[in-house]
Amino acid sequence: MDSGNLAWSVAATALVLFMTPGVAFFYGGLVKAKSVVSMMMMSFGSLALVGVLWVLYGFNMSAVESPWAFAGNPFSDFGLANADSDTLVGATFGATFAIITVALISGAIADRAKFGAWMIFAGVWATLVYFPVAAWVWGGGWVMSLGETFGFSTSVIDYAGGTAVHINAGAAALALALVLGKRIGFQKGIQKPHNVPLVLLGASILWFGWFGFNAGAEGTFNLLGTADSSVGLIVVNTLGATAAAIIGWLIVEKLKDGKATSVGAASGAVSGLVAITPACANLTPGWALLLGVLAGAVCALAVELKWKLGYDDSLDVVGIHLVGGLIGTIYLGFFATETGLFLGGGWEQLVLQVVAALGVLIYSFVAAWVIGFAIEKTLGFRVKNEDEIAGVDTVVHGEEGYLLADRA
Repeated sequence: MDSGNLAWSVAATALVLFMTPGVAFFYGGLVKAKSVVSMMMMSFGSLALVGVLWVLYGFNMSAVESPWAFAGNPFSDFGLANADSDTLVGATFGATFAIITVALISGAIADRAKFGAWMIFAGVWATLVYFPVAAWVWGGGWVMSLGETFGFSTSVIDYAGGTAVHINAGAAALALALVLGKRIGFQKGIQKPHNVPLVLLGASILWFGWFGFNAGAEGTFNLLGTADSSVGLIVVNTLGATAAAIIGWLIVEKLKDGKATSVGAASGAVSGLVAITPACANLTPGWALLLGVLAGAVCALAVELKWKLGYDDSLDVVGIHLVGGLIGTIYLGFFATETGLFLGGGWEQLVLQVVAALGVLIYSFVAAWVIGFAIEKTLGFRVKNEDEIAGVDTVVHGEEGYLLADRA
């Protein structure tokens, strides 16, 4: 076991773990002041609960012996009691992906969700959706084996989570937004970010941590003896696509609204990070830049769909993560090095990318809708209207994000 590779894998794990507080800051700044504690607590709740579940049985479920198995046996090594050191490093890195995927969903139901109901949803969804999907994509499941199943000469490409993380979370976010319904007074322009610097801080932490997200996967795979090094390509693409996405978003924003905003820049950065996630090791830097511009521009337009279609995705999880994940995943069908349609390959790569993306999307959406609907009809998922107006921070958590004066 190479000590340098081991050290990087541990550092990358810490970077990705830090991304979930980054999500909390990013989302927290976007909501109103009396919802910031509630919004951030949903990320920290995910960190706590999913972290525990992953150690107990989630990691066991994330690998399968047969391509058509639903998930691994959750009790095969309960609590990782018999895992060796290398396996534990990989397991801990995988935990950080599970945690942030669940946390991402929470942005769709800002300002109106009960914390207890959210925690139940997080645990059930992680168990029935994220853990199995991780097995499908990276643990020998049907997505990973799809090329062989079709008799193709190539396989589905999802290096760091276009399907398993972003499409998965985005589809679940759409389902929950539909289950909980619209916020009171839902209309364009009525809900504004209460703390723009917090949004920028969160986006910056996410970009910082994303180098662990993408390049960390390379280090962990090498630790386990399953990949050749392409870390240089991964890091330059993580930088370039994200920077280009900011430009793409701001151009659309300027043309559409007359102003380029800092919140737009932060959202553009996240859309670029989302899109490059599955593609970071399989695009040359020039094609990564094009992907970034495309993702930033399209996601800037996609976030407007909620006003046209009437679903209240509070913080644009659908417009950024679902749409950005689809763009990055399907883009590989055209521009993946050597296998993309326009770069020496045939239709095979594109077919595989589309089937994998749609399969995960449909499963995650249906499962999240069923889980969310069951919670809403039994325990209640949404807070009362009067509590939403008063502010979920004080009602749900008994705290305020900002105590600006001594009220004693």
